[in-house]
Order: sequence, then C-alpha cells, then structure tokens
Amino acid sequence: MEDRTVVVYGEKDWKKDEIIETRIDLSYPVSPTDSDLSSLPSPLKEKADLEAQTTPEEEPLRKRLGFIRYTALNVYRRLFTLAFIGNIIPLIIYLVRGAEPLDLVNASAINLAVCGLCRQPLVLNLLYLIFGSVPRSAPTTIKRLACRIFHLGGVHSGTGVASLIWYIGFAGTYTYQFNPATANPISIIVLALIYSVFALLLSIIVVAHPTIRRKHHDVFELVHRFANWGILALFWVVISLLGTQEPSLEKFLLNLPAFWILILLTAATIHPWLLLRKVTVTPEPLSPHAIRLHFDHTTVKFGQGIQVAKHPLKDWHSFACFPDRFDNVKDTALENTKFSCIVSRVGDWTKDTIIAQPTKLWKRGVPTYGFGYVFRMFSRIIVVTTGSGIGPCLSFLADENRPSMRVLWQTRSPLKTYGQRTLDLVSRMDQNPVIIDTSEKGKREEMLPQVLRLVKEFDAEAVCVISNPAVTKEVVFGLEMRGILAYGPIFDS
Repeated sequence: MEDRTVVVYGEKDWKKDEIIETRIDLSYPVSPTDSDLSSLPSPLKEKADLEAQTTPEEEPLRKRLGFIRYTALNVYRRLFTLAFIGNIIPLIIYLVRGAEPLDLVNASAINLAVCGLCRQPLVLNLLYLIFGSVPRSAPTTIKRLACRIFHLGGVHSGTGVASLIWYIGFAGTYTYQFNPATANPISIIVLALIYSVFALLLSIIVVAHPTIRRKHHDVFELVHRFANWGILALFWVVISLLGTQEPSLEKFLLNLPAFWILILLTAATIHPWLLLRKVTVTPEPLSPHAIRLHFDHTTVKFGQGIQVAKHPLKDWHSFACFPDRFDNVKDTALENTKFSCIVSRVGDWTKDTIIAQPTKLWKRGVPTYGFGYVFRMFSRIIVVTTGSGIGPCLSFLADENRPSMRVLWQTRSPLKTYGQRTLDLVSRMDQNPVIIDTSEKGKREEMLPQVLRLVKEFDAEAVCVISNPAVTKEVVFGLEMRGILAYGPIFDS
C-alpha cells in the first residue's frame, strides 16, 4: 500500500538537537461525507451537507457548475464584465443618437480615472481599511463579499478596456467630422495626437493580457508606466488645442469634465513619485535560495507591503512586509531595523538580489495594504503557504488583535533555507505549526487533504492560501467547492 504519511515539525521539534518526526496520515477523504459533517465549522455544515447529498449522476454537473462559478466566472471576471458591459450599453446608445466627440472623450476620461485610481496607493489603502473594518460578528455573507476587495483588479482592467472603446468612438467621430478641405493646422495636429493617444492606450491593453504579462513582465511594467505618462501629457495637449478653437479657452476647460479628471489623474500619478527615495537596506542572507531585507526608513502595519527597485525607471517589485520587533536578534546591525521582507530566488531580479546583497534600494509611494489584510475580520483561520510565501504570512505578527490561526507550511529544508529565526517567527503565529519538509521524500505533498483536516480540527472560519498560482488555485477551488471560505491572491491582486 502507498505510504500516505508526511513528516511534519512543530515549534518544539526545532529547538532540540535532533529533529523529532511526527507523521500525519493523508488518507483523509477529499469529498465531504456524513461522518465529516459533524466536524465542519457550523456555518459551513449546512452547505457541505447539501453538496454531499449528490448522486453519481449529479456529481459531474456539480463540478461543472463549480468550475463556472469559482473559475470561469470568478469575482475578478464578474467585476470586469460588469464594468465593461456597463460601458458598452451607454456607448451604443450615444452612438445611435449621434454623440458629440467631447461627450465620448469625457466618458473615456471617467473610465481612465476609475482605472488609474484602482491602483493608486492612497485609494487602495482607503478601500482596504473600509472593507477590512467589517466586524468579526458580522454575518458570513457580508464577510464573504468584503473579502473580495482584492479582486478590485477586475474593475481596473474592465474600465481600462472600456476607456479604449469610448476613445475609439471619440477618435472615429472626430475623424468623421474632420474635413481636410477646411481644416486648419491645429485641427491636423489634434487629429495626429488623437491617434497617438489611441496607440498608447492600445499598447497598454495588449501587454496587460495575462499571457504576455506573465511571459514579459518587465515589458508590461515599462509600457504601462511610460505609456501612461505619455497619455496624460498628450491628453493635456489635445484638450488645450481643442479649447483654442473655442471663443474662450478658460470657459471651455472649466466646463469640460475631462479637464478636472485629468487634474485628478495627474496628481494621483505624480504622488507616489514625489515620495521616491533611495533607502538603506540591511541584507541578511538566509541561504543560496533566500535573503531577508531589513529596512528602517518607516514602519509597516499588518497586511502592508512596499515597492522597491534597483533603478527608479526600471522594474519595480512588491513585497509583503513584517515587523522586526519580534526577532531575537544578536546581530548589532539589525538592532535598529523596523521591518523586513523575504526574497527568494524566482527570477533574474531576485537571483541578483540574493547574490549582490544590496545595501541601497529605491522605494516609492507609501506602504500599501494588500490581500492579507482582509483576514482580520475572522476569528479563526488556517494559513496555508509554500516556500517563500511564508514571508507575507508573517505580516500577521504586526496585528496584536490577529485571528487565532493554524499554519501549514510546505517547503524544502525550512531550517536550512530560511533559518531558525524565521521558524521562531512562524511559531509566534502558531505554537505548533505544521511544517512539511519536502526534502524528506523529494517531492511535494498534496495540500488539500491536510487543509481539510486542519479546518475540521480547528473549526476555522476561513483559509488563507499564499503559494504559487497553480497550488493557490487548486487549494482555493477545492475548498470553495466544499463550501469553505478560502482566499488566495490572484495575478492582478
């Protein structure tokens, strides 16, 4: 019979000279049965019971419906669809009735504003604070919806595409009304600039496609940044030139919604760059695979992360952070640091960081709340992670009122790769964490059966999954199909 056990370690195991093994049986059923229901958290019992009462004929249909709900039509795609369709319908009405070019450019500017503000650090922080303020006593339905704030990228991408559609309508209408025989030089310049803006908008949307973004992330980031700046600059020129053809430029601009929207977008774009600084970094090599970077220029709160770069105009990387005050530090160089992040070798930038051990990095903007912040509304959670995903999970240490939690961490040689202090920090989150060392068997174990077991044993309200995209999707989907609240960051969180 196949061995269905894995070696796991708790806090006490690491503090002994010889590691003591504990074995967990993984033969736990992945589909809820009547015997499982008694141990499920009470809010989930009824739903799981309904799902369990399916005949063999109904099971394929249930799986297909679950795939549609949780994957094909997940919250991100639903928000995208709502934002997009909510624009297409009025656009058609406008065009049928004969819209003026300025009406279309105003609508495009409104969508650009929503799209841009969805990524503005101050706006993100405000939204996370609002949605994360849901009390733990709130109904599960409300908490389930509030937790989806990290799917805000659906609004960002939906309004971004919609802005292009409105802009195509504007460009087409302006071109249709353009008469070369009577056009003056300003009108010709405006027409050329309109299509320059169109090209930049189109380039942003093309490189934002998930496949291109995943394979050429640096190109995606550079095109997004510089094309965005170019669009703002050209938009200012376009509306100013359009205003020069009116009796009063001042009156034209003051009465044009796009003018005020451009002011807002320009301020929102400039703000993070006004806080651009080169800050001191104290590198702490953990292993050839990972490094911990310590910072002292500010403080971070639970769920926050920062963006850092080696060159201010090149690729920026975001990292979730956790406070240093819980460390038992003997190194004097680390005594005055305030927070840190763990960087593991997953690409050229991180590989170079581990080798070079930088002492200076660029930062911009303010620390920004992210995916993990939503879990403060729960009382009992399971934290599931693999590899360097433990770094973002350690952010929970910054919240004195954090939920009670169990930690399931699967990684290769955790002590050798991440060090004793990292393991001690994990033990602050969970006094008896389940840490699976994949080097014992040379392969990864399936996470879902173990997560289901922990959910039952701990009576957890929700599960936080931070891993690579494949594992995150697999575990979150498996839990959602069983009626368990489960959340994991998506590519556009």
